Amino acid sequence: MIKTIIGLALGSILLALGLPAQAQQPRKISRIGYLSGGDPVSRGYRIEAFRQGLKELGYTEGKNIIIEYRFAEARSDRLPELARELIGLKVDIIFAGGTPATEAAKNATRTLPIVTSSDDPVGRGLVAGLPRPGGNITGLTNLAVQLVGKRLELLKEVIPGLSRVALLCNPSNPRSDLGMRETEVVAQSVGVQLHLAEVQDRDDLERAFAALKRDRAEALITLRTPLIVNDLAKPIIHLADKSRLPAIYDDRIFPQLGGLMSYGVNLADLDRRAATYIDKILKGAKPVDLPIEQPTKFDLVINLKTAKALGLKIPAHLLMEADGVIE
Repeated sequence: MIKTIIGLALGSILLALGLPAQAQQPRKISRIGYLSGGDPVSRGYRIEAFRQGLKELGYTEGKNIIIEYRFAEARSDRLPELARELIGLKVDIIFAGGTPATEAAKNATRTLPIVTSSDDPVGRGLVAGLPRPGGNITGLTNLAVQLVGKRLELLKEVIPGLSRVALLCNPSNPRSDLGMRETEVVAQSVGVQLHLAEVQDRDDLERAFAALKRDRAEALITLRTPLIVNDLAKPIIHLADKSRLPAIYDDRIFPQLGGLMSYGVNLADLDRRAATYIDKILKGAKPVDLPIEQPTKFDLVINLKTAKALGLKIPAHLLMEADGVIE
C-alpha cells in the first residue's frame, strides 16, 4: 500500500513537472549525405527545394537532421572519393543528384539506402525496374535524355524552315550515346539534319563552334551533362550569341543567363519530392519496396530579349504555354 502511494505521488510530481513517468530516450538525429556532380551555386535553387521538402515533412537541419554536402563541381572523377567520405561519416542515407553521383554511391555501398534523382536508372543498370527497383536504390527519374526530342520539336516551331541542327555533347559522359541516338531518331522524323559537336573541356568549345559554322548549323541543342550545365553554361551562351545561333537547353538556368529557351523537367520539384523518400526510409521503409517515380512537372522558359536580338518571333501559343518568360 505504501509503495503504491509513493508511486502515485512520484507520478504526480513528474506530471506536474511536465515529465513522463519513464525517462524519455533522446530523439535520434539522422544524418543525410548529399552527393552531387555539380556545385553549390548552380544547384542552389535545387538544394533549397530539397531542404524545403524535408522541412514540410518535419525535418530541420541541426534539430533532427544533419545534411553532409559533397559537390564534385563538374569533376565526375571525384565522385567515388566523395561517396566514400559520406559513408565514412556514418550517414543514414545518401541523396544522389544525377546519374554519375548515383553510380558512385552504388559502387561505394550495396547496403546503405540511396535516393536518386537521375535519368534512365533502369537503362543505366542502377535499378532492376521502376515498380520494383531492387537493391538499395530508389527515388526519381528526370527523363533528361528522353526529352531531347521534344526540344528539337520546339526548335522547329520557333524556326519553321529549320533543316540543320547542331547537337552539343560530351562524348566522355555515358549518357551521351543514348541522347545522341534519341535525337537522331527525332531529327529524322521531323526532317532535320543533325550535326554533332563534341566538347570534353572548355578548350574544345571554340573549336566546336567553328565546326558548327563550317557545317552551316542553323540552331543548337545541348545534351545535359555536369560539364555542360555546371561548367560551360556561360561560355556556351556567349558563343551561341556571338554566332547568332538559336539554342534550346534543358535547364532554366540557361535562359536566365541569356540563352534563348529551355524545356525540361522541373528539377527543383523533383528534388523536393525526393524528400518524401528520405522520410519513408528514415521511418523504416526499404528502398526495394519503394517504386521509382517519374516527373510530373515540366518547364518551358523563353527569353524574349534574346529572341528579339536573333530576329525570331516566338509563336503566341508557346508564350501562353511557357512557365517562364524573360523580357
